[in-house]
This record gives sequence, C-alpha cells and structure tokens, in this order.
Amino acid sequence: MAQPAIYCLPPTGPNDKFEAMPETLTFETHPDRYKHWKVSFDGPVARLDMDVQQDQAQRDGAYELKLNSYDIGVDIELSDFIQRVRFEHPEVRSVVVGSAIDRIFCSGANIYMLGSSTHGFKVNFCKFTNETRLYLEDLAAHSAIRTIAAVNGTASGGGYELALACDKILLVDDGNSAVSFPEAPLLAVLPGTGGLTRLVDKRNVRRDRADVFSTLVEGIRGKRAQEWGLVDEVIPRSKWDARVAEVSAAPGANTAQKSGPGLRLPPLGGTYEPTSIEHRYVKCGIDTKGRLANLTLLGPTGNEPNSGQPFLDNANESWMLRFFRELDDTLLHLRFNHPEIGLLVIRSKGDPNKVLAADKGLVAAQNHWLGREILHQAKRTLKRLDLMAKSMFTLVEPGSCFVGSMLEVLLASDRSYMLDDSDRPVHLALSELNRGSFPMPNGLTRIESRFYLDPEAKKKALAHEGPIDTETADALGLVTFTPDELDWDDEVRLAIEERAGFSPDALTGMEANLRFVGPETMETKIFGRLSAWQNWIFQRPNAVGPRGALTSYGKQTRPEFDFKRT
Repeated sequence: MAQPAIYCLPPTGPNDKFEAMPETLTFETHPDRYKHWKVSFDGPVARLDMDVQQDQAQRDGAYELKLNSYDIGVDIELSDFIQRVRFEHPEVRSVVVGSAIDRIFCSGANIYMLGSSTHGFKVNFCKFTNETRLYLEDLAAHSAIRTIAAVNGTASGGGYELALACDKILLVDDGNSAVSFPEAPLLAVLPGTGGLTRLVDKRNVRRDRADVFSTLVEGIRGKRAQEWGLVDEVIPRSKWDARVAEVSAAPGANTAQKSGPGLRLPPLGGTYEPTSIEHRYVKCGIDTKGRLANLTLLGPTGNEPNSGQPFLDNANESWMLRFFRELDDTLLHLRFNHPEIGLLVIRSKGDPNKVLAADKGLVAAQNHWLGREILHQAKRTLKRLDLMAKSMFTLVEPGSCFVGSMLEVLLASDRSYMLDDSDRPVHLALSELNRGSFPMPNGLTRIESRFYLDPEAKKKALAHEGPIDTETADALGLVTFTPDELDWDDEVRLAIEERAGFSPDALTGMEANLRFVGPETMETKIFGRLSAWQNWIFQRPNAVGPRGALTSYGKQTRPEFDFKRT
C-alpha cells in the first residue's frame, strides 16, 4: 500500500480570514490548524487519528486534555473534517477513525472541563457533539462514505460514543482494551452524546445487557464485547494493522460513483461583534437588553443558474451553499456565545424569483454528487435550526423572499406573521425542495409535520403552484397570523415583548415538545428524551452539588447522594 499523503490544500488567500470576538468560541477552522487530529489520505481511504494535545484546551490553563479526552475544540475540528471530506475529497469511500496514542482510543469528554463549565455550556456541548456524531452517521447514509472505528485501546464514555457513531467498530483484543460507559456509576450523569439510545436503537443491544454495561466502570472487553453487540470484531494485536486495512479497503454496500475534482470550501470571512454577526447573506443584530436577535436572511444578489451543469460549475459561488454555511455558523454563535438571547426574530430580503431559480438549479444538479452534498448541507443546517433552544418568530413583510428553500425557515419557526396589505402585497411560494428534500429529525418534512394527521391540508398546501398571497397562505395554514397594516406594528411588538418575559426554561421545554410531532426516531429520542434528562441531571445536587459525583471527581472526597427517587 502506498504511503498515505498528509492532508494538504492550497494556501488561503488574502480574503480568507477567521475573526471572532475575544473570549468567545469560533467555529471555523482548517486542517492546517487542527491541534487534535491527524488526517491523511490514501486513495479511497481517509485516516482520522485522534491525537489530543493535553495542553491545548479550549480554555487555556483551565484543565488538561489527558488520555485523548476532549473538549469542544476537538469536536469543532471533527465537524470541520466531516464537512470537508464530503466536498473536498470525492475519491474517499472509507474513513477510519482511530487514535495516535497506543492503547488509548479516547477517554471521552474531559471531566474537569464539564465540572468547571456552566450548566448551559454543558447542555450545548452535548448537543453539538451529538449533532457532529449524527453528521458522521450521515456520511454512510448519504455520501457513500463508510466509517470504521479502529478502537486500538480503551474507549470510555464519549470515546465509545464516538465509536458508536461509526458504521463498524473494531476492537483490539489484548486482554486490556475495553469499551465502557462509566458515567452513571462514576459521575452520576448519563452518556450525553446519544450513547444509551445508540446502544439499543442502533446496535440492538439487549436492554438487560445494556443495563449491565452502563453500570460497569471497567467496561467490557474481548469476545464478550462482540457477543453482546458492543463491537463488530475483536482482533488480536498481532493482526490489528492488517485487518483494519482490509476492512477499510473493502467495497461498501453503497457504490455511488463520485468523479471529478473536489470543491474547496473557503472561509466565510464573517465579522463578529458584541452586537452583531455579519456575513454576506446572513445578518444578525443582537439586542441584549431585549433578549432577542434580529436575523435577516438575504436572497441571491446575482442571477443563479437554474439548470444542472451551470449550477455545478459555479457551486462555490452559489447562493445556496454559502447561505446555508453562513446560517449554520450564525446559529452556532448564537447558541454558544449569546445564551442570553431567547428569541430570534427572522426576516428575509430579496427577489423570490432568484431564490426559486437557485432551488431549480439544485434540483437539476441532484444526480451529481456535488449537488447532493449541497442539498444535504442545507438539510443539516435546517435541522440545527430545529434544535435551537430559542423561540423563533418569522415576519413576512414587503421585500421578503420566504419561498422554496428559504420557506423552510418560516416552517421551522414557532409562529409566523404575514402582512395583509393590498397596497404592499407579500407572497410565499413552494418549490420542489419543499416536497421532501429537507426532513426534520422526526423523519418528516416541515409541511408534513405542520399538517400531521391532516392529509387533506397537507395535500392542498403541497399542490399549490405559483405565488401564495396572504389570504391564501392563511387559508392553507402556512402562517400563524395575518395582521393588516393598522395592527401589524402593535401585534408584532406585543408578541415579542410577551415572549421575552416568559420563563426561558418553560419555553425551551415547550418548544422542544411541540416541534417534533409524529414518529419518534433515534434523533428525536436523543434530543427530546436523552437531552431533557441530561439537562435535569446536570442541575441535580447528586451530580453537581457541593458533594456531587461530578464535582467530587479527582478529589479526596466521596460523593454524597440524596437517595429519594423523583
């Protein structure tokens, strides 16, 4: 086998910048700046080895990242790699996730980082790592890229959860290496990255065995790990390298062909200030006093190609790809860097016909791998929007362009207001992308979720062709309220003021319950069920009190529990 080539891309240009406010998280990075992962490529096989630098924590000097333990900086790099391998390396068919440290795969989320973090950060950290692992699973589902966890040593907690997100788990059989979920017995918390759900829903581990496994600090190794379904293969150390190479080189079930050069993803070059986030197509004004963010989404400024090959030829300059990348970045900044913001007031500006042309071009390009990747990037961003722990009100005003792909933002909102003014008419419109391209975490489209168990309403909405005026949008059930020009300002203002005065805890729980009607999926169980329990546990004294297990970890004290069940 040829020597793998070290990851290399052309140097960044003069306009490639990465800016962020001091003391805040930034979510753009590049393989040239990875601190914690080693990346290499050998034809159709990519190798991603965790090599966490213990003195390079996200918060300098606050904790050490020993034994390949991770903080959010490690996952930001992982998320970046997943995105880049989709777009920049169409030749890749397998990704091997391994470790550069002998006999240690990954010891999970850094406990000292969790113990010293605010409650809100812990919850958002778990949410982000969950989303990243779902994106890892999405590689096989939609990008024809298999993922193989090469567990060359102990994988505990979040380390085993990382392995669970891969399609296949190989475990070295050396009498010592094990997989484990020690959170409940050791820290009085849960595997916060979907581990419990993936055990029983994805790997079909028996409930009684999952119960035993999740209460064993030392975990399970060797043949028993394979017999219980915790791993797929156990391999003697003497055969380890050869078998990992063999598995990664084997053709996968999905043989969708990708050809041609990859598409380099340039930096977004956003500007981040305490009161604003500025991108080309996404503008965000931050009103800390009012606890709201005014999010303005801009449609295309040029003429978007509306057919397949021209769309592909201009993919990196297309509105579609850049808009959803900018929206994703903005949502992450709002989530982590502006926790005081409780309401997103969303507006749009632009030519609806140009948005619809961009949608048409993407639909025409779906038979090409690059077109599909752009589509799935938009899908993943919209799912991130669904999972925002913030209220969302959308306003349809003169100059709006909530049509097609951008209409999905309105449909994701908790409520919407559409102006009813014959002198200043506004319109919505559907495109082909609204008819199945953007499933929510529950597996349904946003229109299917909106009209769940009302097939006639869904059928009428989906059948409508052309512009949809305010009266028709109201009749079809696509908007919540349609104030006229006399009531608009007062009704919108009162709704915003009222929302900002409610308990953020109650609103977060209410919205999370209302957004995902219908069938439960692994995603909705992770975010709706597991995250809710973890959120509660992270505030309980048994975990985070003065003598709680998470607080006491590493100290010469034993945790003290309140043993009353609630």
